[in-house]
Amino acid sequence: MIAITLDNFQHMVVEGSKNKLVLVSFWAEQVPESVELRDKLAVKLSKLSDHITLATVDCQSQGQIAQQFGIQGVPTVILLKDAQPLDGLSGPQDDESIAVFLDKHLPKPEEVLLEQAKAALSNNQLPEAQSAITQAYQVDNSRADIKLVLIDVYLKTGKTSEAKALLDTIMMVDQDGEYQALVAKVELAEKAENSPEIKALEAQLKTTPDDINLSQQLAAQYSQVNRQEEALTILFRLVQAGDESTKGKSKELFLDVLKALPDGDPLAAKFRRKLYTLLY
Repeated sequence: MIAITLDNFQHMVVEGSKNKLVLVSFWAEQVPESVELRDKLAVKLSKLSDHITLATVDCQSQGQIAQQFGIQGVPTVILLKDAQPLDGLSGPQDDESIAVFLDKHLPKPEEVLLEQAKAALSNNQLPEAQSAITQAYQVDNSRADIKLVLIDVYLKTGKTSEAKALLDTIMMVDQDGEYQALVAKVELAEKAENSPEIKALEAQLKTTPDDINLSQQLAAQYSQVNRQEEALTILFRLVQAGDESTKGKSKELFLDVLKALPDGDPLAAKFRRKLYTLLY
């Protein structure tokens, strides 16, 4: 929320509305309804600053600006785009009327979440991206653009089967270049997950299931191809069952896999709790 004066009017309102929407709320201290509307708008727009700027004009101290807009009473709200009035409200407003007004001009919640997820991915903030795109998918599970970002997150978190299943739901009309790139990534991930080395270790373990060294090797291989849950499951079992002379390396490997997971990853929290209950 930015208080507008003659000094910043040109920059914040005229120039600012060329880059994104500017909502100007005209208010006066002696009109409580105008103060209430200003504050309600501030709360509703607090997380949408990328899409809209809330500018406020105190009609008592900035009467010249109010006159320029032809304001005859408060509360009055004017939405500007490219320095031109686009829409507006006048008189007291309840929450529903405010919501209807804003919904006409603001992006839908799933679109905001989608953009947040893309930005987080570009900054390698995987937990943030996962949280945002999961919420977007919960709001609208039919949009291909949301699905494609979620598939990318699945691949980056080792959930290849989930990525492949979601990929199969993409309609032909939406199978663009991004889709084709993800198809290739899924194929590579599947090959990596089932490499000859992994298959050989799995076969050996079936023959000698109590071989601790083989189990540790397989867990390490799983971790390298993002099969982190399987790696942690094996290592936790070794820590749980081993004696003091054998479980040290297993615990070290277990902690290494945990450290490799992104901050805030639910899988890390799950296995940290399991380790905590085992130790204490």
